[in-house]
Amino acid sequence: MPPSTGLSLLAYAAVAIIALIVLIARFRLNPFVVITLVSVGLALVAGMPANAVVASYEGGVGKTLGHIALVVALGTMLGKMMAESGGAERVARTLIDRFGERNAHWAMVCIAFLVGLPLFFEVGFVLLVPIAFTVARRVGVSILMVGLPMVAGLSVVHALVPPHPAAMLAVQAYQASVGQTLFYAILIGIPTAIIAGPIYARFIVPRIHLPVENPLARQFLEREPREQLPGFAITMATILLPVVLMLLGGWANLISTPGSAFNSFLAFIGNSVIALLLATLLSFWTLGIAQGFNRDAILRFTQECLAPTASITLLVGAGGGLNRILVDSGVTQEIVGLAQDFHLSPLLMGWLFAALMRVATGSATVAMTTASGIVAPVALGLEYPHPELLVLATGAGSVIFSHVNDGGFWLIKEYFNMTVAQTFKTWTVLETLISVIAFALTLGLAQVL
Repeated sequence: MPPSTGLSLLAYAAVAIIALIVLIARFRLNPFVVITLVSVGLALVAGMPANAVVASYEGGVGKTLGHIALVVALGTMLGKMMAESGGAERVARTLIDRFGERNAHWAMVCIAFLVGLPLFFEVGFVLLVPIAFTVARRVGVSILMVGLPMVAGLSVVHALVPPHPAAMLAVQAYQASVGQTLFYAILIGIPTAIIAGPIYARFIVPRIHLPVENPLARQFLEREPREQLPGFAITMATILLPVVLMLLGGWANLISTPGSAFNSFLAFIGNSVIALLLATLLSFWTLGIAQGFNRDAILRFTQECLAPTASITLLVGAGGGLNRILVDSGVTQEIVGLAQDFHLSPLLMGWLFAALMRVATGSATVAMTTASGIVAPVALGLEYPHPELLVLATGAGSVIFSHVNDGGFWLIKEYFNMTVAQTFKTWTVLETLISVIAFALTLGLAQVL
């Protein structure tokens, strides 16, 4: 079949996404099988050579899992150590004492905003989700009441706030000031996280009824209560170690001479996998041996916590495969070409291009980096006076309408034990609120400056 082009290619992609949603949500077919089937079908209909289809899909799966599988595994082990030692319980008690039980959702959005600064969304999520489950149990509310504010805080800093890696890439592309971008991002990010997180959670959670049993929550909650809990300081030091290491890695070129041995060392320990590995090893002592557990118990904890993550890892990988098919078949190129035909303001271009790439590829990081690469030359040519706002507009567009080709969609669905429809009503709407609110505030700020 000859390669498809133009509107026919976009139509095939739209039909594929609709079919994906219907088969999973309406007919309740296995999501991994459906994503694989639809990805292959789209590639064939789009005219990709048959002998290249599987290689393309496998390449997308492999590239995604090469990072995410390690992050999920190490983050889950660290979370399990927090749960078994009582560290998550200690953090939950301290937060509830400081904020009050009725304000636990505010506590979660605050800690997510802080912890998420240098972390990719998935890393921050697996670090904080044990605390969310523990807080929800102690307060006696649905996991969504504390979980949605948590993911709102993580998503806002992922999209807007340096030194988050995606935001830093956009800062470089637009030649923006890191300091000014950080200031504007916090100014816009805080109200955005509040509206999309705690406020939206109070509206939507009473309308979402989750199953009583959550298999993933069980591993964090079903354990013998401990009389002696680890201290709040040592628990937070353990969970924030990867945050600090990634900050050091992200700022390696400012701290040290690029190319030097020390610079390479900082970049190495700042890698998300290495940072999580070191934190997990530290937790074996601070939350394991120091709390009276022997090596056999620690081994058992780290082995038994991995089984429930298998389905999540497969789904995230399948989403990566679909992303690769969308790119290799030319769908994303058609979307970008279509958008470039319209002469738009730089701010609107940054938001719209990122939004289109987000919907097409599912990756906020890819959307942000691709859109900033397209818009930056235009903005520089027009001498747009506020490149920092371009970073924020592009970041806002990069998180819109998370759906079935986004690994985060499946991560949220599986951990919070929701149906696909419930995930759309909660997570997808939350992400879209972040996108629209942040962009609206950015436009408002542009009028003031």
